[in-house]
Amino acid sequence: MSAPLRILFVCHGNICRSPMAEFVMRDLVGKRGMADAFSIASAATHDDEIGNPVHPGTRRMLEAAGIPCDGKRARRLRRADAGEWDLFVGMDEANMRDMRRQLGGAAEGRCRKLLEFAGEDRDVADPWYTGDFEATYDDVLAGCTGLLSWLGDARRDG
Repeated sequence: MSAPLRILFVCHGNICRSPMAEFVMRDLVGKRGMADAFSIASAATHDDEIGNPVHPGTRRMLEAAGIPCDGKRARRLRRADAGEWDLFVGMDEANMRDMRRQLGGAAEGRCRKLLEFAGEDRDVADPWYTGDFEATYDDVLAGCTGLLSWLGDARRDG
């Protein structure tokens, strides 16, 4: 059996969008019996929320979908992550700039924006500011579903 594919989702504070993506993706691969093929986590590009639990709005959306997120605490992206993860998935353009700067050249070519996988050229809106956790959930689900499909295509082609 090959090593699991390591995916790190990244947003500003690691309490709203990136943990939502982390747990949605874990749910998607788990329902397909593929949990062992992946290592999935999330991190922040800034220190604002380090150590804090998942935002209550994100928790509500995940619970409504039957997806637990217990025990998750915000953590900071580290330069060492460049050598520990295969794919870095940011939520917006600011995350992408911050990831590339913080990870350095070692992660070149492995940083992607989530909605690219859903065929969209836009950001996942931050519900910290919009208050619309449902719209964020819909975008995250579309992005994660597209990512899983893209990964399947890449494995078949490669």
